[in-house]
Amino acid sequence: MEKTLILIKPNAIQRGIMGDIITRFERKGLRVVGLKMMFLDDEILKEHYAHLVERPFYPYLKASMQVGPVVACCLEGAEVVDTVRLMVGATNSRKALPGTIRGDFSMSGEQNVVHASDSPENALIEIKRFFRDEELFDYESAVTQFEYGGEESLKFK
Repeated sequence: MEKTLILIKPNAIQRGIMGDIITRFERKGLRVVGLKMMFLDDEILKEHYAHLVERPFYPYLKASMQVGPVVACCLEGAEVVDTVRLMVGATNSRKALPGTIRGDFSMSGEQNVVHASDSPENALIEIKRFFRDEELFDYESAVTQFEYGGEESLKFK
């Protein structure tokens, strides 16, 4: 089953909406297989945002990600990367559709409450960046049979 990473950003934690965000993913039928709160140091941010380090806005991004802790969350589900990207919405929250996490909880392109992996390949890299193997859990959910039908539910066995 596919996995992805989300980071609930410090601005969401400060605003008291991290539970609302996690609840959205759980209600969709995605399984939380890793969850932890942490502060991000310069090294992990530079690695995570390597594609943005040279951009003029990187110092602001870095500062916003270090103003408080983040919640790192590994989610699992069928086509979870694409599903989460749809649920999260456009990076610039003003352009995110109502009903998406950013569309409902943010007005900013920078303070956009959550990061989500953009591909299955990057998800695997990002998950390893934020979680050790022993911090991820494989378990059978009692409700999977009601969230997935037929052959899909067999992937969780």
